[in-house]
Amino acid sequence: MRARRPQVGVVLTAQHRAGRLAFAREHQDWQIRHWRPVLFTDESRFTLSTCDRRDRVWRRCGERIVLSLNSITFFCDAVMFSIYPPVTLHLGQALRTRQLVIDFDGERPIPRLREPLDLFAIPSTPFQGVRWPIEYEVFKEAIHHIEWDPPDPEPFYQPTGHERTPMPVGEEKGNVVYCVDPGTKTSYFTYSRVGGSRGPIKSSTSCAMHQDKSTLAFESRFESGNLQKAVQVGVHDYELTLRTDMYTTKHTQWFYFRVRNMKAGVTYRFTIVNLMKASSLYCLGMRPLLYSERAAWEKGEGWRRTGSNIRYYRNQHHQAEQDNNTTTNTKSLHSLTWTGQFPYDSDTCYLAHCYPYTYSHLQRYLSRLTSNSATGAYCKLRVLCRSLAGNAVHVLTVTSPGGGWMDRSAKRAVVVTARVHPGETNSSWMMQGFLDFLLGESDDARLLRETFVFKVVPMLNPDGVVVGNYRCSLAGRDLNRNYNTLLRDSFPCVWHTRNMVKRLMAERDVVLYCDFHGHSRKNNVFMYGCTNSDDATQRLHERVFPLMMSKNANDKFSFRSCKFRVHQSKEGTGRVVMWRLGIRNSYTMESTFGGSTLGKKGTHFTTRDLKSLGYYLCDTLLDYCDPDPTKTSHCLAELRAMLRQEVRERLGREVDSDGSLSVSISDIESSTSGSNSTESDGLPVHLLNRIDEVPFES
Repeated sequence: MRARRPQVGVVLTAQHRAGRLAFAREHQDWQIRHWRPVLFTDESRFTLSTCDRRDRVWRRCGERIVLSLNSITFFCDAVMFSIYPPVTLHLGQALRTRQLVIDFDGERPIPRLREPLDLFAIPSTPFQGVRWPIEYEVFKEAIHHIEWDPPDPEPFYQPTGHERTPMPVGEEKGNVVYCVDPGTKTSYFTYSRVGGSRGPIKSSTSCAMHQDKSTLAFESRFESGNLQKAVQVGVHDYELTLRTDMYTTKHTQWFYFRVRNMKAGVTYRFTIVNLMKASSLYCLGMRPLLYSERAAWEKGEGWRRTGSNIRYYRNQHHQAEQDNNTTTNTKSLHSLTWTGQFPYDSDTCYLAHCYPYTYSHLQRYLSRLTSNSATGAYCKLRVLCRSLAGNAVHVLTVTSPGGGWMDRSAKRAVVVTARVHPGETNSSWMMQGFLDFLLGESDDARLLRETFVFKVVPMLNPDGVVVGNYRCSLAGRDLNRNYNTLLRDSFPCVWHTRNMVKRLMAERDVVLYCDFHGHSRKNNVFMYGCTNSDDATQRLHERVFPLMMSKNANDKFSFRSCKFRVHQSKEGTGRVVMWRLGIRNSYTMESTFGGSTLGKKGTHFTTRDLKSLGYYLCDTLLDYCDPDPTKTSHCLAELRAMLRQEVRERLGREVDSDGSLSVSISDIESSTSGSNSTESDGLPVHLLNRIDEVPFES
């Protein structure tokens, strides 16, 4: 059906509008065969897929149309066209384009179709449902936690020296009260779908649990949950086994699960028996997190620290690590045990390693940003790429639109990313604080938007976040070791991020790259950077920004914990790859899972503390780029004095009499104490398995 179309340049009159509304109401029950494939609005067109009913509503330009999950609105120069259920758009046709873009990976050109840009920073379609591996069972109920900060700082746990160290006894001497499939019926990722497995949700509880009314009821088949098994080994004692990162036999640190059927005032003991790191912040007083739905409903309280008798220790079990179905190593396992009480009878509670921040949480946050007309002028939301499972990886461009083309092209750029490691949820809270401040109405926020172009990728590994991984993507590999990859289809998130930065550097100077992370073995906040050892005159300049950060956030940020050595094992990380591309100030900012030993000594970080780090990064950026070089000069002088002191203390020698810094800084700098995730480097698991399946002729 071709709608009557006024002459180009003629605005729709009330008569036109009334006629179209009347026609739409009269023919709302037409079948799809009664319509032509292409419907023309006044200045735009799109293609419908097969569907059996539709309503058309025409509105004048300027009338407000709210984008919701139940409607899709198309904009054009003269009018807007809205479609409401049961109409369905075939996105593959609706988003077709003939614009070809060439990406260069080394010398090899890679063509791709450009996605049409969204108008007014509002996505042309609602946020899609979350995609899971097709074999994964998922509960459909949505989980929401309120944001809340305790009125008083929560102190670290102080060991008494009498904490128990129970050894695992397993199913032989206990009763399995919760057990689910590890989520990997196949050894590698194949397909995904919204909602995961098509089949009915299987029962995860045993008959013994139904007979004993006092047994706790566990569940973790929801976003970011990762409990695999719970064994009752005493009246109120439970051994817990975490699921390893999907398609691997490694990486257990993050945990997040639900508990029901509890009794208030009863002391329960939980012992996680398959942790793989030899040391942990639980050895330094960190406590787990507890969330009570009833406390949230009645008191407005959210996540708070819990637990006594906390101990992290090695147990008698070992884990055989496999790569491509071949055992490569055997590692000792460690246990985390604690006791605690629940505040109410028959409550619904959650226990977690750190404050959860799911992919759905991010989508709700981005939806609030895009629906705010005040931020639409300077914040544009796009889809950078799709993950291995097909989840959207979003990128925000934030800058003020004012000024001419020359003014805009002269702006320097800042790139900020987070959540390449899915279990490091504190990085998402830092990112939310960064965006909240940057998109705010303060004078400093306006100055930042007028001075810089910000490219922000808030969640680099949505697949890992969805399934509850600690470190890897669905490729079974650590994305933060693959920024140099040529495998675009296997590591799309980091491949497209690197190429976005390459294109950005071709347009303008990139003054800062910062990737937000979490750290599981050290307290406070600190940065890892890259030392410029070739140019002696620039040797300390990469340390200026972290030093300024430590002055602005002196109760949280520790400059002495910052490291700048570039190890061979870190060559594939984001900070090193971006530094090799030419970004001098390239950092990862690591926030502890625990808390601060500065300022508020011996207290845990709250979500407010984590979000404040985003503000401090913005504040430090203004200091660093201040046209007055006084602050930078003072910091360089302080760094030279610190270096002289370290040389005298560690090497027993003096700096050259002329004040030059000929000594190699790497000689006096210790290791970064970083992760050992190089063991998750290599080809993606699904490619390795497909190689094995290919028959070879002799």
